[in-house]
Amino acid sequence: MIKAVIFDMDGVLIDTEKHYNAAWCEAARGAGFDFTRQHALMLRSLDARLASKLMKDIFGERFDYFAIREVRRKLVAERLEQYGLEKKAGIDELLDFLKEKGIKTAVATATPIELTYQHLETIGVKDKFDKIVSAKQVANGKPAPDVYLYACGQIGEKPEDCIAVEDSPNGIKSAYAAGCKPVMVPDLTQPDEELMPMLYGVAETLIDIQQLIDSAKF
Repeated sequence: MIKAVIFDMDGVLIDTEKHYNAAWCEAARGAGFDFTRQHALMLRSLDARLASKLMKDIFGERFDYFAIREVRRKLVAERLEQYGLEKKAGIDELLDFLKEKGIKTAVATATPIELTYQHLETIGVKDKFDKIVSAKQVANGKPAPDVYLYACGQIGEKPEDCIAVEDSPNGIKSAYAAGCKPVMVPDLTQPDEELMPMLYGVAETLIDIQQLIDSAKF
């Protein structure tokens, strides 16, 4: 029985991954690196310490991940100021459906908690979640299971009774390692052969998660 649904934020609830991707490329290329879209995709939801090591392994010790990330953050803020914060289709309908079913909801994101509150407030859904947590509040970020285990503890449910909605490989791995039931809603990439065995479902949109629950897939 599904007792809770835990959502990633970027790429799942808000359409921001495209801005992160473009900003990573601009920031890293501005620092003199031959940085591509594929490199940016590797960094989605990835713990900063792991991300720093990964980029140094690829580009060498000159790659100052944290300095480049600061530039990226400014560029993302500029892009959101220009384009606005877009919510993903179906959020409100899905959250209303889950509330009617008595299914708890939470957010488990790699984004800092204050910025998470701000974004969710902007799109009008902050108060619809039972709990909102950030990987910055735990010892290890995604793909480690910490943030999902923390979210489950905060809402008082066992991981095996929780669906985890993710769009990135690092997020799926985090949810799977925690013992949750990962459902991928693809954003910038589709699930590959490595991810498929970890998935309990793939939903084209958030609304399709409602259909998965109704059909008792889990």
